Amino acid sequence: MDFGVFMFPTDTAIRPDHLAREVEDRGFESLWFPEHSHIPTSRKTPWGGQKDAPPLPEQYWRTADQFASLAYAGAVTTDLKLGTGITLVAQRDPIWAAKEVASLDHLSGGRVIFGIGYGWNKEEMAQHGTPYADRRELLREKMLMMKALWTEEEASFEGQSLSLEPSWAWPKPIQDPHPPILMGAAAGPRTLADIVEFCDGWIPLATRHDITGDIVRLKTALTDAGRDAEAFDVTAYAAKPDLIESLETAGVNRAVFTLPPAGPEVVLPRLDDLAEVISDT
Repeated sequence: MDFGVFMFPTDTAIRPDHLAREVEDRGFESLWFPEHSHIPTSRKTPWGGQKDAPPLPEQYWRTADQFASLAYAGAVTTDLKLGTGITLVAQRDPIWAAKEVASLDHLSGGRVIFGIGYGWNKEEMAQHGTPYADRRELLREKMLMMKALWTEEEASFEGQSLSLEPSWAWPKPIQDPHPPILMGAAAGPRTLADIVEFCDGWIPLATRHDITGDIVRLKTALTDAGRDAEAFDVTAYAAKPDLIESLETAGVNRAVFTLPPAGPEVVLPRLDDLAEVISDT
């Protein structure tokens, strides 16, 4: 099993380049950053879209740009994989997003893991012109367009909502055919269909989702679609040391631990503790 760490890269936390060096030096495989463009202060949508959720932590509206942060991380490391966890594809321009992913993969030597998700904050999406009810279909079409931009010499796409006239777009990602695409969402029927159609892996929450049962359903769906289920990437977020054995048994091949968005005096001791855990595994 591989091990990574996740942190909100905020303006009050350890710098992403400092963190990346420390993460790689301790033997972790990957570093993951989330994204939010902004958080409307109305706060109509509860945290995660969950009823009776606690107040939203401040880190959500202090988050630095995801790709800029990962570029800083990639510039000071050699082998550390750079994970987006997650990119809010539905509210992004797919042509620019494809360019950012491809550029980061090209400049880092092929180290990007592209975690994506539908998103939950209705007000944030609305400010980007994204209707909440359309977010799933928009994500699907945007991902198909992005894959065309990454893999075709003269890319084009025609969907129900989006289209791309024949176009040139470089650089292409170094990874062939493109960085692995991992879906971060509960694996309901529609999400499973999207994962099977255009993703290379799944990101469940270790403390919330029925990982064992969902992996069985996912692998069955992949096999039925003629895809190689054993090559699929399952990355468990919010992993805890006492869950590692059960996650591995369930078929998880990467566990990602959560770091607090704090300064080095808080983050580095926590990273040391986690490094001891993975060295004993």
